[in-house]
Amino acid sequence: MGRYILNRLLRWIPSVLFILLLIYALVFFGAGDPIKLIFLRAPGDVAYDEARVEAIRESAGLNRPFLVQFGGYVWNILHGNFGNSLVSGRSVNSMLKAAVPVTFQIGLSAIFLLSLIGILLGVIAALNQNKLVDNIIVGFALMVWGVPVFVAGPLLIVFLVLVMGMDVPYGWEGLFSPQVIVPLLVLGLNPMALIIRQARAGVLEVLSEDYVRTARAKGLPRHIVVFRHILRPVMTPVVSQIGLLVIATLNNSILIEKVFGLPGLGRLTETAIKSSDYPVILAIVFIFSAVVMASNLLVDIAYPLLDPRAAAKKTGDE
Repeated sequence: MGRYILNRLLRWIPSVLFILLLIYALVFFGAGDPIKLIFLRAPGDVAYDEARVEAIRESAGLNRPFLVQFGGYVWNILHGNFGNSLVSGRSVNSMLKAAVPVTFQIGLSAIFLLSLIGILLGVIAALNQNKLVDNIIVGFALMVWGVPVFVAGPLLIVFLVLVMGMDVPYGWEGLFSPQVIVPLLVLGLNPMALIIRQARAGVLEVLSEDYVRTARAKGLPRHIVVFRHILRPVMTPVVSQIGLLVIATLNNSILIEKVFGLPGLGRLTETAIKSSDYPVILAIVFIFSAVVMASNLLVDIAYPLLDPRAAAKKTGDE
């Protein structure tokens, strides 16, 4: 198992470096000079001064060759320094320090809830195949899957305000504030449908195995059969699905934070893109990429715990 985890870690490090190189190249050769863009988007009373632009570019280190800039950027990241904002001059670290906890709390809570509820509903649906409960759960999964987050958020706000007469759940007062319930529902319902379908399909497949039929023939209670003999093999594909859903959750967080006024990475991303604040954009993309790759790494590490035979086979193939 140690060799298996080590192989994954050794693959993860160069992948992160490649993503950093790709992102930095897109910014360097991409959408124009950030300093000029900032001046062009400034209020009309701010005069464009080429000498001032060059001075700002030199102070920010943007007049150096590409590889020199990239090497310096990687070196700064290794020391935990993402630079300063080109627009406000603030430290990017301080901006991330305020935004990252909000997004991570919302995202991790949504993933936990959709996983827990999705697996539970999927198991219940499979154990009651073709019955009313199964039809209701499958119908619910199809309904929430068909409504994208950018539609579900505004619709839910309209329903709560106009139909229920409630106040708009806007702003951030902590994870355990009642205002967080609605954003969590909107963020988690859509991907929950995939977990329900994956868990249901996995349970139905395992139910036909000989060892499950033997356990049931021995008269073991249903909950013992489910927890001892069914859930473990079912969890392997479900965990893989959860790892992929981290990407969707991060993407949807940008929309959710905009709709519900949450001061997280989503809103910071929108502000940075509008103002061409490249250091902030680079830092956010790096964090998102690192989180996605870390989630995939955790999924790979979870395989040996859920199915040691699969891990041994993969290690042997490598």
